[in-house]
Amino acid sequence: MFARNTNTRAQTSTAVRRLMKEYHDLTADPINDMLTAGPVSEDNMLEWEALIQGPEGTPYEGGIFAAKLLFPSDYPLNPFSMVFDPPLLHPNIYPNGAVCISILHAPGDDPLRYESASERWSPVQGVRSVLLSVLSMLAEPNIESGADIECCKLYRDNRPEFERQVRAQVRGLLGIEEEEGAADASADASASAAEPAASTASAASASASTST
Repeated sequence: MFARNTNTRAQTSTAVRRLMKEYHDLTADPINDMLTAGPVSEDNMLEWEALIQGPEGTPYEGGIFAAKLLFPSDYPLNPFSMVFDPPLLHPNIYPNGAVCISILHAPGDDPLRYESASERWSPVQGVRSVLLSVLSMLAEPNIESGADIECCKLYRDNRPEFERQVRAQVRGLLGIEEEEGAADASADASASAAEPAASTASAASASASTST
């Protein structure tokens, strides 16, 4: 038991050192304007948050999406998990927000033979390479290895409807739908208030005509 605990502490220490280096590198040399990432707290280097801007020319354009990165104690021997919160509509993202992408799959050969070992995780990968891969994934979904089956079907069979739903989700995350709804409600209220006034004016005009 003591040996196991010692080994776990050593692995965690290695993971923390690696993550501190990655964070330093990302701070000194940011990926690009569309991607940022860092630890949620200095007290816990094993939990990060990433912000990803939707790629231009895609239905995700204009959105800024938050994701949690959760690192195992034996990182970088094994990959971290990435979960969009709130979940994002995409063929390669599970309904709970978890990302399904080759680079985050356990190292070694794929038992289902869909992927080569070179496509899967290896310790030479890191936060930078994964986020760049996810950005590409948003622009070009892979429905051959989908996570959300219904979303894959929609993307394959009715692309315009898929894009409409994604754009609606992006607007919702930005709060645009609520603003539009409030504007519509205000317009309806103004129209309702104007109706009695118009009726009164019409009645007055009719009365004047009768008197004449």
